[in-house]
Amino acid sequence: MKRTTLFLITALGVAISSCNNAAKKDEAKGEATVSAVESKQERNKKVIMASMESFMKGDIDGAFKDAAPGFVDYADGTMPPLKNVDSLKSFIKMFEASVTDYKGENLKYYTDGDYVLVHADWGGVFKNDFMGIKASGKPIKFKDVDIFKLNDEGKIVEHYAVQNLQAILMTSK
Repeated sequence: MKRTTLFLITALGVAISSCNNAAKKDEAKGEATVSAVESKQERNKKVIMASMESFMKGDIDGAFKDAAPGFVDYADGTMPPLKNVDSLKSFIKMFEASVTDYKGENLKYYTDGDYVLVHADWGGVFKNDFMGIKASGKPIKFKDVDIFKLNDEGKIVEHYAVQNLQAILMTSK
């Protein structure tokens, strides 16, 4: 009887031990998955932070150095999407020639999977006409959320903006 009891206690101890080991392995596997997601999101955030930093320094090439082939800028949806980086660079240069001292402040970055959102206060002075809109010579200031989608390689594939620049410029009179 003692042998049977000892055997059952030993078997129970082994079973409990193996359950704990399996739970620890599952927990470690879950932590690795979470860690991979966090590092991908952190990498994406760093890519967008560097892009925004270059953009605000006037380094348009640097701002788009991490754009993927096939990059599309949807902006706020009031105009047709720009389906290549060179078209977007031309548009930005034209805009910055019209709105001087264009800068963002209070940038806040949020990540969720493949997406990075940037919430900021933007402003400048509307000095030169832009796309048929007469310059007011007055400062403009607005809040915006830019939404960037990145691929698995950490390249920017899409951009969306919440603000409507044309409406902002038209109301700056």
